[in-house]
Amino acid sequence: HSMTQYGMVKYGKARHGTVWHGMVHRRRWAAGRQPQSEPLSCLCPGAGDTTAKERSVLLANRAACHLKDGACSLCVDDCSRALELVPFEMKPLLRRAAAYEALEKYRLAYVDYKTVLQVDCTVQAAHDGVNRMTKALLEKDGVNWRQKLPPIPTVPVSAQTRWSVPSAGAHRANTPATAMPGEPGESLSLGWAEPQQTADMERARTLKEEGNELVKKGNHKKAVEKYSESLKLNQECATYTNRALCYLALKEYKEAVQDCTEALKLDPKNVKALYRRAQALKELKDYKSSIADIKSLLKTEPKNTAALRLLQELNRT
Repeated sequence: HSMTQYGMVKYGKARHGTVWHGMVHRRRWAAGRQPQSEPLSCLCPGAGDTTAKERSVLLANRAACHLKDGACSLCVDDCSRALELVPFEMKPLLRRAAAYEALEKYRLAYVDYKTVLQVDCTVQAAHDGVNRMTKALLEKDGVNWRQKLPPIPTVPVSAQTRWSVPSAGAHRANTPATAMPGEPGESLSLGWAEPQQTADMERARTLKEEGNELVKKGNHKKAVEKYSESLKLNQECATYTNRALCYLALKEYKEAVQDCTEALKLDPKNVKALYRRAQALKELKDYKSSIADIKSLLKTEPKNTAALRLLQELNRT
């Protein structure tokens, strides 16, 4: 590849010749996501283990950009593709787990966090994730929540502890950054984010949970305030759709449409966002757009009874 082909791209000379993006290094996630796609298209599938490793690393890096940008479904897709190429890699497992968690797919997130701990039981981010998912699943599914889990894969011995990962509490000044296989320099995994970023995300999560509790109590106005505070710290799809639900209850339909639109920018196939925007558009008498949203939803979930019912109402209108 040309050394100047992608502008701010720096080409690292790691063991596998990995392409490393200077824009991603500086946390310019949205700007870094598009160039990441170009090297992916240049790698030829089936060109041997080295190419598979390079492609996996590039997919994992692009997934990090998607995750930071709130595009969780795209993050899941990239991580899954990376893991098909190189099974049980730490970064795509952690990033996919975080994306599943943001999408409220707690069972899948739990499985990925537990898989990470089979690879390396010292990863604090995975321990924290398992604890959060256990609490969420207990609340959702009750004491028998484990019976509803998908199978947790058994990690082969050859894939265990292949690299050393600093725990969240490690003193970075005394512990050099450990490069993942095929990557030079610093890590971009969610588990090793900067302290302020991690604190903001935890605060955002807490605010969202407080908003959820207020919704259960029927206090939608106060819940909107909590969700709004959360979104200032972390723009997450689920928070937008939750706030949209409150706006629907408060009959603030234009605001509901706006929140669902923001959610769909992050996750274009999000069922809740499509359904709630369709509801709001129906109340605003924009029936054509409402029907379009429901039809988009039904492409993802053809048997969604609530969507089918709403479509019948719209067709009668």
